[in-house]
Amino acid sequence: MVRRPLGNHHHGPDTLLVTSDTKQTHLATEQSAALREPVMRARVVLWDFDGPICRLFARHSAQQVADELMRWLGEQSPRDLAADAAQESPDPHELLRAVDRRHPGSDLVRRLEERLTLEELRAVPSAMPTAYADPLIRTWRAVGSRMAVTSNNSPRAVQMYLEKRDLLACFTPHIYGRPEDLRRLKPDPDCLNRALAAMGADPSRAVMIGDAPTDFTAASLTGVPFIGYATTERRAQRLWDAGAEVVVASLEPLLRVLREA
Repeated sequence: MVRRPLGNHHHGPDTLLVTSDTKQTHLATEQSAALREPVMRARVVLWDFDGPICRLFARHSAQQVADELMRWLGEQSPRDLAADAAQESPDPHELLRAVDRRHPGSDLVRRLEERLTLEELRAVPSAMPTAYADPLIRTWRAVGSRMAVTSNNSPRAVQMYLEKRDLLACFTPHIYGRPEDLRRLKPDPDCLNRALAAMGADPSRAVMIGDAPTDFTAASLTGVPFIGYATTERRAQRLWDAGAEVVVASLEPLLRVLREA
């Protein structure tokens, strides 16, 4: 069981500091050993979108998007609703979920979701690719594994980004984004179940790459092995606390495993 990020440095109870060529070699071996089984067994790869594939809101943070949605929500609805929703989470998807819990299926929720979709679409041209994501996707596809996106983001934004990066052919038609029924957002495993069913895939022969505890929970509920992606200690800790066992700080070790196979 790997309870630390598989990157170059980690400070914590199981500290691993790279201070020599020997230790670097040991680290690379440890990375490969932890990743080889889930990477090589996977005939289907389920990708979360914002994080593992790209940084969607590269020019403005998710907090700024949530603030803009909150401003709009305050103009459309009672102030107490906006304030209560804001207290739950600064994440735009959690904000949307919070409003839906109070007014399920309402016109207000529909219009809020449309505004979030517009924010996501506006963000696509400036989205930053995650390091090693493009070659990892292409290499995994080239060796015969099939790709799907299982995301809480708008499928329109996902498709626009993949088309921009010339990656759409690696995924089409398997893009499973934010559903109309917002109760089915991750951690509900709906989008993973839809992907697995459409691809006729055995969950044990799949793997999910995600950067949030909701990704891990959805994968666990479907029996899909999980590889966490976290570029900071705080994000990694959130994944460990959720129960994730394998967390990488970069996608490069996954690509290395494929290329060395």
